[in-house]
Amino acid sequence: MQEERKMALRDHFRPPLSSRRHWHSFHNAWSTYLADDLNQSLPEGYFAEPNAQFGIEIDVAAFSERIPINSERKNAEMLEWKPSSPTATLPLQLTTDIVEVQIFSTQAGPTLVGAIELVSPSNKDRPSQRSAFTSKCQTYLQQGIGVIIVDIVTTLNANLHNELMNRLNLPIAPLEAPLYAVAYQVAQNDETPYLNLWQEAFMVGGSLPILPLFLKGGFYLPINLEQTYSYTCVRQRIPEFY
Repeated sequence: MQEERKMALRDHFRPPLSSRRHWHSFHNAWSTYLADDLNQSLPEGYFAEPNAQFGIEIDVAAFSERIPINSERKNAEMLEWKPSSPTATLPLQLTTDIVEVQIFSTQAGPTLVGAIELVSPSNKDRPSQRSAFTSKCQTYLQQGIGVIIVDIVTTLNANLHNELMNRLNLPIAPLEAPLYAVAYQVAQNDETPYLNLWQEAFMVGGSLPILPLFLKGGFYLPINLEQTYSYTCVRQRIPEFY
């Protein structure tokens, strides 16, 4: 990635910038440039992909339509069979926004080995949404996948890192910062797994850090959030409003 001049962190979620640019378009572009930058550094056998989805919905029709049966296997019993009423029906909260960069190893087929999560407003909006986000991160970490969480959302105060630590039942002082980035490494010593953390707080008008992304079963890469953020601002023509 071509070197770009450094830029202070903008407030993408409040006026005047929020009335001139869409935050989700910026997040989408930032995840793309992060993946592009990673693909220039990753060795053979690894690749990075951006994954940005907003307002994810389930196709309700999928629950009511019966799967077509192969004509060669049709019989009266199969045609007439229907499932009984469910044993239980429970509310389930899905993650409605996903903005992440996923890093894969191709040594045994595409296997997820690392992820960078860019927090969106909906991830912090309600307890159920926060639970869905931290549940995904918990699953990644418990599979040994390296994770970085980046939160530049200024309109909501919930701290997803703190909620993730609570979900994991880890005794650590809360991170008292509304904007932050945290890198997580799952390691092992004498067959005892443990979690390493790198926490960095920042603010609107300040700079973003460089953090290590540890890939599962392998090495780590420095993730220059400042460089990729500045590059995205230039390419997307983001005005310098704070």
